[in-house]
Amino acid sequence: MSQSTRKNVGVIGLGIIGRGVTANLRRKGFQVFVWNRTPRRVPNFVGSPAELAEACDYIQIFVSNDEALLETVERLSEKLAPRHIVFAHSTVAPDSMRAAAEIVQRRGARFVEAPFTGSKIAAEKGELVFYAAGNAAALREGRPILEASSKEIVEIGQIGQATAIKIVTNMVTAASVQAAAEALGLVQALGVPVEKFVEAMQVNASNSTTLGMKMPKMIKRDFEPHFSVKHMLKDMQIANQLGLSHHLELGVTAAARDQLLEQMQSGHGDDDYSAVARKYLTKIESALPRRGRQLLKQPISSKEG
Repeated sequence: MSQSTRKNVGVIGLGIIGRGVTANLRRKGFQVFVWNRTPRRVPNFVGSPAELAEACDYIQIFVSNDEALLETVERLSEKLAPRHIVFAHSTVAPDSMRAAAEIVQRRGARFVEAPFTGSKIAAEKGELVFYAAGNAAALREGRPILEASSKEIVEIGQIGQATAIKIVTNMVTAASVQAAAEALGLVQALGVPVEKFVEAMQVNASNSTTLGMKMPKMIKRDFEPHFSVKHMLKDMQIANQLGLSHHLELGVTAAARDQLLEQMQSGHGDDDYSAVARKYLTKIESALPRRGRQLLKQPISSKEG
């Protein structure tokens, strides 16, 4: 899409991801208008979703749950027309995503389902990965919008399937972090040097980008939010509900949900979801020898959530 043919982009939801996406779009030369349920003193902030639709042909929605997504598309719908492409980036139940698509399509507008993986750092660097489904022609037309804040776009299939992929990949992520928290707790209880566990994991087949990112922060009890407890809890609740509806026992996912719920009930819902380690660890970084502290400071990847 050349500079001369670019049209305005609207971003709804100015949380961690929405702010990063907005900044990347502007850096790539797009004219961006924004709206958030809580007003923000930021450039091109408009008064309502309908006003955003009047100003923009492309609209990206970054709201946090099913109710917010459906309310947002209802408020958009009065001004939607065939010229519009709506990108829904929320992680919600597949049925909610399909319902949102129906609302948009009834107005003749086009709908692309595009949940993502990657959180604060990835959004800031323009390195999100989108899972995309829906109208193929709309995705081709709007692809430069997604490319402005991503390093990859994975095309999935029908509406609802991209959301399913996002949910199941987050099941693995939440379970991995929960297992690492428990392992760190047991390492500490057994008196094994924690830096030896970190060193061993770096060459272990079960290591992952997520663990490389989260374990150093768990050990330091650094729970600055990149992807929050409340959002991962919501995703695990959706996963468990889907499991029940299909007569599947998701024992590991249920355990991860329960530990996230415990953190939520203790007032830590806005912390990073790696805060599940809080119950297993005392502050141990200060007790590490120099080699252990160096391991914890090695560069980490930006992909998660």
